[in-house]
Amino acid sequence: MNLIIDVGNTRVKAAVFEKDNVESLVVFNKSKIISEIRKIISKFNISHTIISSVATISAFKMQKLQNITELIILDHQTKVPFINKYGTPNTLGVDRIALASAGKEKYPKKNILIIDAGTCITYDFLNKKGEYLGGAISPGLKIRYKSLHKYTANLPLLEKQMPENYIGDNTNNSIHSGIVNGVAREIDGIINQYKEKFMDLTVVLTGGDTNFLAKQLKNGIFANPNFVLEGLNTILIYNRAND
Repeated sequence: MNLIIDVGNTRVKAAVFEKDNVESLVVFNKSKIISEIRKIISKFNISHTIISSVATISAFKMQKLQNITELIILDHQTKVPFINKYGTPNTLGVDRIALASAGKEKYPKKNILIIDAGTCITYDFLNKKGEYLGGAISPGLKIRYKSLHKYTANLPLLEKQMPENYIGDNTNNSIHSGIVNGVAREIDGIINQYKEKFMDLTVVLTGGDTNFLAKQLKNGIFANPNFVLEGLNTILIYNRAND
């Protein structure tokens, strides 16, 4: 079994894979990473582990993890199943590397646009040759809500909410309409840009806001909240096969 560890800014997702199937998925605070990983390893027969971190983990904790499991630490030098044509490959985020790997594995020989709707909204494109060309980075829903509150004198800080009408009849409803509809129209607009050049485009939506946004989009998409985890598992299998 493979253990996949995806470290975010505050939370960690840890998934146990048996081949391509998720046997267990737990989410916990980053401060508990050592104790929680010990629990998983004591419960499952883990043979290999990969960790991807968009946040900082202390060298002490990383060494502890290496002591309790055979660990691949994902970075820009890790072997991946796609051809990386990004202009600055050493700056490509590990989450985007994982997404590109999942895209290559799940949709081979297809043009694929992967949209990760989380803290940021990232757009990642692979052509049917398996070449990663890049994409875009945009503020996510939470950042937009926080920005309106922080950079204005009177606008409140709200939690995301689906607008009842695109015409906001008060301040709160206007904020929800502007942010949620703005993000949905942004995503649809970018999908349409890619479709103008790549008619046979496959689109995958993933990330924490997948379920919230999926029904708001006019374009057809495949919704998969665990695409990063699947990509990390793909990278781990790929490295084991190419040692």
